[in-house]
Amino acid sequence: MHLIVGVCVCFVVFGAAKLLHLSWFCSLLAGLGLYMAQSGSWRFCHVALCTIKRDLMCLFVILKVRWSMYHNLRNKCTIPALFAQMEIRQNQSVCFFLKVWTFMELQGRCHAVAHWALGQGWTEGDVVALFLESHPVMVPLWLGLAMVGVEAAFINQNLRLDSLLHCVRVSGARAVVFGTELTEAVSQVSSSLQANMILFSIGQPQNEKEKLGSLQVHSLDPLLACSPKTPPNYTLRKEFNDKLFYIYTSGTTGMPKAAVVVHSRYYRITAFGFHSFGLRHDDVIYNCLPLYHSAGTVMGVGQCLLFGLTVVIRRKFSASRFWDDCAKHKCTVIQYIGEICRYLLAQPVQFVQRFRIQKIGEFYGATECNCSLINIDGKIGACGFNSRILPSFYPIRLVRVKEESGELLRDAQGLCIPSLPGELGMLVGRINHTDPLRRFDGYVDKDSTNQKIAHNVFKIGDSAYVSGVEGKAGMAAVAHTEGSFDLDAFLFAVTKALPSYARPVFLRLMPAVDTTATFKITKTRLQREGYKPQQSKEKIYFLDGRVGRYEAVTDQLYNAIIEGKVCL
Repeated sequence: MHLIVGVCVCFVVFGAAKLLHLSWFCSLLAGLGLYMAQSGSWRFCHVALCTIKRDLMCLFVILKVRWSMYHNLRNKCTIPALFAQMEIRQNQSVCFFLKVWTFMELQGRCHAVAHWALGQGWTEGDVVALFLESHPVMVPLWLGLAMVGVEAAFINQNLRLDSLLHCVRVSGARAVVFGTELTEAVSQVSSSLQANMILFSIGQPQNEKEKLGSLQVHSLDPLLACSPKTPPNYTLRKEFNDKLFYIYTSGTTGMPKAAVVVHSRYYRITAFGFHSFGLRHDDVIYNCLPLYHSAGTVMGVGQCLLFGLTVVIRRKFSASRFWDDCAKHKCTVIQYIGEICRYLLAQPVQFVQRFRIQKIGEFYGATECNCSLINIDGKIGACGFNSRILPSFYPIRLVRVKEESGELLRDAQGLCIPSLPGELGMLVGRINHTDPLRRFDGYVDKDSTNQKIAHNVFKIGDSAYVSGVEGKAGMAAVAHTEGSFDLDAFLFAVTKALPSYARPVFLRLMPAVDTTATFKITKTRLQREGYKPQQSKEKIYFLDGRVGRYEAVTDQLYNAIIEGKVCL
């Protein structure tokens, strides 16, 4: 119908143009303008004109990454094989600072690990858990294991007791390699590990806490020192879409889940970072992110392994030493997550002006997701985009959900309802297991994988990854009616059992939890009120890191938190 009306409008305009002696080109533009006005297409054209440069930039990156992934898939490449190609080209170039290794030296260390793994009798598909602080040695450990098909499981160094034990068990690991700095944490769970679990330590004890004591442990350093640095006589049977290693979710909404990272996903994340943000092969990246996290091991270290950049690995982030390190090692690129940037902004002089930074590239996503977002053109306030003119090249969407439960809302046909501009929604990404860019490899636990998949989202019969909501500053609501509540004892208990990021930042004491008629716990009121003292009659406390205890949230403290004077 719109087409018929448009044709009629054009004929009318052409006739009028002939009477007015206008050119056919002018009459064509006039007809197009009238048709757009009649059909309401002005807004689309305005959006297209404003975003076409950004969208074409992203399209170029997607096509470039897609082509290289197709090439790797066809040639059955793996990450160790791609690194071997890079090592031949770079050879004597420096790949890591702080521990200064060339590409050739790193390759030799990987070979030593591969020989050691074969000597242990491990085969393709076996798992080894890595539990140590960020250190360059992490890289040859997982990469050397991958050379012979053994999969590493990166365990968060902050985990203790039940969380640590859960991560080792769920991975099915046959051995644990841990740093001596984490000896105490391993000792606390060693008696609960399976009887045939083998423990290996790396590093020399620096104090009493790090001494191995009665632990049955093999020191890995001498084993690797005497292991051959030459390529092992082994042909890897894995291919581009096979498992590489496991990275765990944060565990803010329960126990950490082991997300599967396949070789193609490692390449995809790294390649998108390289091409989207205009990195160069001679760049030097400062990476102070934890290597058990995909941002540090994939996005950061991956630039070295796959594109030949030099990476400076710092064991821990330090705001006071950050810029000194960057200057010392002549870093041209720094990598951060949101929290690190917040700490750096608290330092004197805004760093963008101070260092005349030309570009800030931002990406948002999760290790396992297929709907990451990229702020490719540095738009202030944006967290990525969804192309309006080229939506099929990257099929992601915000869809409406029930605010109180997060359940996806559906229309009369049973499909998800797209959110309109300005509306809240859940981010979803269409799954296509034949396309490395659209795959969702899930978790070790199949039930956890199924919970992240929705069906009939874009069209009937399809499936999509549902991003969900990960909390940052958690609040614990505790039903407490009798006597006084021992805040210090509560803090001691959660500190012993939970890593710092999983401890409740806010604590609410209430006479009873809110429930429905069928006794389901409801959180809507609590989420709406948050930690505003003026909106709640219940006692709310804040874990103040400056004093190391829970403090009552007053109007004064609330305002200080809102204004950023007190860090969460």
